[in-house]
Amino acid sequence: MNLIREVRTHRRLPAPDDARSIRERAGVSQARLADELGVHRVTVARWESGTRQPRGALRLAYARLLLRLEEVSA
Repeated sequence: MNLIREVRTHRRLPAPDDARSIRERAGVSQARLADELGVHRVTVARWESGTRQPRGALRLAYARLLLRLEEVSA
């Protein structure tokens, strides 16, 4: 069932504005989030502006991280 969980998480990627709000509510900078995911801060800025979207394993990691941030900042 791990595959099903991954697919659900993959599809749960919030809208760019929502992703930014989740990060900000958690008190996390774009740079810190980027470090956690192993990408550049500009990459996170592009995701949050909606000009780009993460793909593949990175999309899954981003979705999971946002979900955890949302849980701890609620």
